[in-house]
Amino acid sequence: MQRESQQKRVKSVNLLAHLAPERRRPKPQACESSIAIDSTLKSKMVHDATKKVETGILVDVCSGDVLDETYDTPSLGSPRAAPVHQAAHSSTAPTSHFTDDLGVGSLVEVATDVDQHYYGVIRWIGLSEDSVMAGVELEESVPGLGDGVRGGQQLFACAPGRALFVPLALCRRDSRFRDTPPPDTHDLSDQQQFEQPECPVVTGVVAPLNALGELAGKNRGIQGHHNSCYLDATLFAMFTFTSVFDALLYRPQEPEDSPHYTEVQRVLREEIVNPLRRHGYVRADRVMKLRTLLERLSDVPGLTCEEKDPEEFLNGLVAQLLRAEPFLKLSSGQESFCYQLFVEKDEHASLPSVQQLLEQSFATSGVKLSEVPAALIIQMPRFGKQYKLYPRLLPSPLLDVTDLIESLPRQCTVCGGLARWECAACAGRCGAGLESTAFCNSCLRVAHASRTHHKATALEVCEEFATVLESCPVPRVYMELFAVLCIETSHYVAFVKAGDGHDSPWCFFDSMADRKGEKNGYNIPEIVCLEELGAWLSEEGARALNDAAPSDRQLPPHAKRLLCDAYMCFYRSPDVAMYR
Repeated sequence: MQRESQQKRVKSVNLLAHLAPERRRPKPQACESSIAIDSTLKSKMVHDATKKVETGILVDVCSGDVLDETYDTPSLGSPRAAPVHQAAHSSTAPTSHFTDDLGVGSLVEVATDVDQHYYGVIRWIGLSEDSVMAGVELEESVPGLGDGVRGGQQLFACAPGRALFVPLALCRRDSRFRDTPPPDTHDLSDQQQFEQPECPVVTGVVAPLNALGELAGKNRGIQGHHNSCYLDATLFAMFTFTSVFDALLYRPQEPEDSPHYTEVQRVLREEIVNPLRRHGYVRADRVMKLRTLLERLSDVPGLTCEEKDPEEFLNGLVAQLLRAEPFLKLSSGQESFCYQLFVEKDEHASLPSVQQLLEQSFATSGVKLSEVPAALIIQMPRFGKQYKLYPRLLPSPLLDVTDLIESLPRQCTVCGGLARWECAACAGRCGAGLESTAFCNSCLRVAHASRTHHKATALEVCEEFATVLESCPVPRVYMELFAVLCIETSHYVAFVKAGDGHDSPWCFFDSMADRKGEKNGYNIPEIVCLEELGAWLSEEGARALNDAAPSDRQLPPHAKRLLCDAYMCFYRSPDVAMYR
């Protein structure tokens, strides 16, 4: 910690020393106008003694050149000008001298003649004494810098120590985030390039699809490229037909967020999710832009080229960069975005359901959910891409979570009345999982007459509703399955419910279903309508299918992938999601 603090202080000293006026050696000027950097960069620093350091940069307003020999370093490239309408918080936005293609929201690095690189996002552009100035929110805090106040006016908001005001000419595009060209198309013939659908940026709010419609077919969905199937399948499942995750697309930036939060969110919303919902197709270069951001900004390496798993992608995007509120909150105080099933194998179970495995996992862990989640992502009991605890399992179309939520009223397993007690040791005795652990007062005395070693604990019951619940059926809480991610030989695909209705059809999505060309070719994504999948998910249909096909090869191809290769199941609570 001390070394890190010392490094930041040295970095700050280098930056301020680089900008210090005593190091400027003006060259002959073609015009008389020159300005100094704003007093925001006047900083107090402790370096053997407390002293004020005044900083300034001289810029030739006519040519935009920095008036100092120390800037005779390799060219920073040729930036292109940003439109005037991108300037924010300034009634005097300049109409000329803009550095090319840089505007509010651009990812930039500040040009210096020291070894350090200073990266950030342009939050403000304005005119100061006839010179174009940029307010940059830096990735890391630098001692002595401010929080976006300049000349007594709050031009933009950021954490203290991250606001840097410099001439726009000193900014260049962040070299870590070069635009990625469409994958593998530069060597294709004109005809091959023409065959790829367009993928325009779509701004605004686009609602999820509520039916499959004309979405089925080839060149539909998200185009895969370079081991991207883990991400393609996850995004397709999360956003195509449901709004349960839409808070990720629209939450405003907060001071604690990464300076790149807005850009990551914009790429996800306007270049992936909106085009998918509006046009039914997302080209791979749009996805690569998001992958590049994630690899640079999260601590998950290899997201642009290596094989990854969905939970790694969710950790990098949802947990780290978008800082979403965890989907699951446990009674133990832990929070998570996914729930991994840990269970012991039952040798007599040939086709266990997710319902059975989830209850078994919760009973074993001794924890419960502290509230009904809007979304519940469950990882199947498998380890790595090869080992599976069960050769087949059934994704339950409806998940009864009543007995998994603490403080929810529960039903007595014997008489059906309002339960007052819970006995974890009774789990499984009646073959009904956690449902068999709840008892009313009278049934507990009868059931435990011969189970003297069992210890029951009192359940929390809201006495205000106890009278009503005693005379009425205790309500059950269900969550609906809307997507299943499957993996076979390191390749992820998705089964997704096309709509909110109970009888909505299902579709199968593969981002690399086909390919055009070889080395310099491109993948063709495909969406297939599966009307029979609803029958496969029913307990009766799944049992019949399982009994009729003892060998995996005897199963229909899509049924095999669903029952044998399930990796992650997505559930939603429509009643809770509408309030999130």
